[in-house]
Amino acid sequence: MNRRDLFRVAAGTGIAMTAIGATAPAFAQAMAAVSSGTFEGRSNHINTGSVQVFTKGGRTFVELGDDFDLDGGPDPRVALGKNGEYVPEGYLGALIDLKGKQLYALPTTLAVEDFDSVVIWCEVAGVPLGVATLS
Repeated sequence: MNRRDLFRVAAGTGIAMTAIGATAPAFAQAMAAVSSGTFEGRSNHINTGSVQVFTKGGRTFVELGDDFDLDGGPDPRVALGKNGEYVPEGYLGALIDLKGKQLYALPTTLAVEDFDSVVIWCEVAGVPLGVATLS
């Protein structure tokens, strides 16, 4: 099992545990949308799809949409950014999958108001693969 498979299994387990604890309508009612955006590719990469930032149960989450798609790149990471630029303190974790819905919890030490974008970042090359400006 590689790292990406491990993250995929862990994310699947977390989602299943959440689904057991609440029905879909109850989960939707407990969410409060903060901001959203649409990805645009960077550094000659294709990155499309939606992203939403929301709060639930006193925590803030970044959710890549069902339509999220990245054409690839070594070691992609997800981070909150400023002015479309990667900010190391906004790091949320390794990208779980190149396609589809994914959920990342913000550390309680991060204030989402301090950021205005979500960045898919290539740690190896030090370049953005995609950016979504939040509004």
